[in-house]
Amino acid sequence: MDKFKNAEKVGLRDKSTKKLFAVYPNKVEGTDEEVAKVVKDWYYQQSCGSEDRLLTSYVDVLTEKEIKERS
Repeated sequence: MDKFKNAEKVGLRDKSTKKLFAVYPNKVEGTDEEVAKVVKDWYYQQSCGSEDRLLTSYVDVLTEKEIKERS
């Protein structure tokens, strides 16, 4: 599945609330699995306490509205 193939921006969402809580700052390249790993690794490097949050999150494509709000 090429979920992230043409994604302009991706980020991390909470599984239960679907709320976006982090935006990956770099261009995404690779397979879906590679992108998900890179984004989660990047977030983990931001804070040691982020490991627990990663367990309840997933990588997702930002909507146009979310991209505009963060520009």
